[in-house]
Amino acid sequence: RRGYSSAGAAEYLHRSIVPTMHYQKSLPRLPVPKLEDTIRRYLNAQKPLLNDDQFRKTEELAHHFEKGIGRELHEQLVAQDNQNKHTSYITGPWFDMYLKAREPVVLNFNAFMSFTPDPKSEYNDQLIRATNMTVSALRFMKTFRAGYLEPEVFHLNPEKSDTEIFKKIIRFVPSSVAWFGAYMVNAYPLDMSQYFRLFNSTRLPKLNRDELYTDEKAKHLLVLRNGNFYVFDVIDRDGNMLKPSEIQAHLKYILSDNSPAPAFPLGYLSSENRDTWALLRKNLLDNGNEEALQKVDSAVFCLSLDDFPVKDFVHLSHTMLHGDGANRWYDKSFNLIITKDGTAGINFEHSWGDGVAVLRFQNEVFKDSTKAPAISPQAQPASVDSSKAVQKLDFKLNDALKAGITKAKQKFDASVEALSLNLIQFHEGGKDLLKKKKLSPDAVAQLAFQMAFLRQYNQTVATYESCSTAAFKHGRTETIRPASVHTKKCSEAFVRELSKRSTEELQKLIEECSKYHGRLTKEAAMGQGFDRHLFGLRHLALSKGIALPDFYQDQAYARINHNIISTSTLVSPAVQLGGFGPVVSDGFGVGYQVHDEWIGCNVSSYPTRNGKEFLQCVHKSLEDIFNVLKGKKISS
Repeated sequence: RRGYSSAGAAEYLHRSIVPTMHYQKSLPRLPVPKLEDTIRRYLNAQKPLLNDDQFRKTEELAHHFEKGIGRELHEQLVAQDNQNKHTSYITGPWFDMYLKAREPVVLNFNAFMSFTPDPKSEYNDQLIRATNMTVSALRFMKTFRAGYLEPEVFHLNPEKSDTEIFKKIIRFVPSSVAWFGAYMVNAYPLDMSQYFRLFNSTRLPKLNRDELYTDEKAKHLLVLRNGNFYVFDVIDRDGNMLKPSEIQAHLKYILSDNSPAPAFPLGYLSSENRDTWALLRKNLLDNGNEEALQKVDSAVFCLSLDDFPVKDFVHLSHTMLHGDGANRWYDKSFNLIITKDGTAGINFEHSWGDGVAVLRFQNEVFKDSTKAPAISPQAQPASVDSSKAVQKLDFKLNDALKAGITKAKQKFDASVEALSLNLIQFHEGGKDLLKKKKLSPDAVAQLAFQMAFLRQYNQTVATYESCSTAAFKHGRTETIRPASVHTKKCSEAFVRELSKRSTEELQKLIEECSKYHGRLTKEAAMGQGFDRHLFGLRHLALSKGIALPDFYQDQAYARINHNIISTSTLVSPAVQLGGFGPVVSDGFGVGYQVHDEWIGCNVSSYPTRNGKEFLQCVHKSLEDIFNVLKGKKISS
């Protein structure tokens, strides 16, 4: 490996003594669960959602499936999995699920995570932060590609495994068995196969099924401002990074460009229905825009510079989740968005990868840009001729393309108009108190959502919590099903039977929920949920042209996959807020964080649901739960 020269040190974030992909070869494979376990788990998850008659019918269909066609499909899936040991059984079907979806990616699939502000306020200037984050992102890319990025490892006992001595030993263990060495000290290396798609990547619209495209040879950055597209090289011929002062100069040039916003902003096309967009893209290519589109698709990443400050957290969420449609390219693996006041966030396309890879990138970029910023607020941009280095892309549009952009804008505006975002912060307790009571903080947050929905709508509905299966080779996610007979019983006790229940009884019900949720979480993380397995079997039947089994035509199956409450959580010092759109038109998209002392919750919804009221009910539920845990009597 080439060592750093003193000039080269700034090109990398760090230099791990354990190569980045050291564990990848020896990662365990994602297990295909036993069919009987999957059916049992499926029926457990259906129980709180169905009345007795409905449940009997679903149970009958499930057992019939398990003994008949389901068994055959399962055996074929296992055989197929055994022939593809380089990957996981969910990889193909999951890419298909995302890439065949025809809905727009914005609001339906793309998620956002916004960065915590720089603790040194003068560094939150738009130009300074854009320069520093761009440099840190490029350092991340270079560190990863050189194999110097620390491998992603989940340490259960960091005193033993997250040490220099362990790293010095493990690096000499051959990569074909390195995973076992980590496992011996209770450390779980995670799959890093998605990371390469962070850079120079985009999702290309194609009829019926999109394609992921990556061109690692491209050396330029794409910058969007005011709906205009600019590119400039950030890597030179020798693979070295452009000097930070030159990046600063080029970004300053773009920020001071007075070009008017285009009458027909191209960005809107990436918010269209995928088939519509595929046809318009073909028209763009046929109309002499091949070179310009190639620049967009192959750019290292997309930096979106917005010309307004952020007013509050709701405005922040709207900005990062969808923005104005003109100043984003939703198909890029990610857009790094920086507003006028230096507020930063990431909006990422979801087919190529999951939150784990994006969060690692975000953590490293935040740490590097705040602890070792490339430029200071006093720094002067290099005196270079940016007008030569920066190219403004010009798109040739015919009448059909202009009409297509106008229509895309109308649809985008209507979708965004219908979307509500609401937030709460609950400050009467968090992780610390729950851990003292030996309760799972995640279980308590999920219980509050169940309780809130029961209070607001008087029912228990299909609920989804995503859980990473990155502990396995090419793992993606598994579903935790937080709505259970336990949460239903507990919620009913709090919402309907308060006067009849003692504080001790309520505490016991909360404990049962926590225990059960903990078990579901552990199962999901170990690849032992039921959702992906059933999805894989269904995908296999369809790909073989087998008639869809009755089991999948059950209304109850459709209902449990119509996730009215869709939830996702992450906590990191680099992230102040995350969120996503509802996955169904009558649903809630719930992004939440359980901090040491408080709990934050960000909810998206459409007009059929009242997100503000839901959050009031969540707040009331959390209040009740924490009061019960503190031994206080509560009133309805």
